[in-house]
Amino acid sequence: MNFRLQPVQVATGSADAESQLVFVDGFLVAVLVRLSDEHEEEAGLWFLEAGFGPVDHSDPPKFADLDEAQAWIADQLS
Repeated sequence: MNFRLQPVQVATGSADAESQLVFVDGFLVAVLVRLSDEHEEEAGLWFLEAGFGPVDHSDPPKFADLDEAQAWIADQLS
């Protein structure tokens, strides 16, 4: 699996500004957003804002870092 991350700004309606589009083998599979300080103890975690295909999830997970997020995405796609 070939991952490519692309920084992007997503209009989430909150202070969460740092986001990444996640492409796998050229296909957009997820949008990850880094949670801001307004999320208190979860600040700094990465949140699955949107997942596509097998990465779509009814209870979107949070990740400590982008490596953990990519590992989870790879699991969903395999």
